[in-house]
Amino acid sequence: MTGPSKYRKFGSGLKHSRAMMRTMTDQLIQHERITTTHAKAMDLRRFADKMVHWGKRGDHHANVQAMSWLRTPQAVKKLMVELGPRYAQRDGGYTRVVRLGNRQGDNAPMAYVEFIDNPIDTFEKAKKEEEMKGK
Repeated sequence: MTGPSKYRKFGSGLKHSRAMMRTMTDQLIQHERITTTHAKAMDLRRFADKMVHWGKRGDHHANVQAMSWLRTPQAVKKLMVELGPRYAQRDGGYTRVVRLGNRQGDNAPMAYVEFIDNPIDTFEKAKKEEEMKGK
């Protein structure tokens, strides 16, 4: 009998879910806000917080660890140059998950994940986008 897994499978195999989390972590670091299902967002927080912790350390070994998980060098550079110093005084809880409602096609609960203390306030940005759609 096999033991419990560290990762959720999300209907696919363990390797696929791990690859999906790597890609989503990379995209979250590059865009600082992504939309996904609520379950995936809750799992993504764990990996994103670990990346920011490595960015805060900022040494060579942390850089190597981040390169082994992230897929693009641009994400590693942004992690070490921007996000690490931004959260230097914060002890944890670098991400926020906000529920959006259910998806139209399959009624899956959706949410977006974003970094806290983002220079661009996403709530203000979302209000402006809705106002522009209404006009």
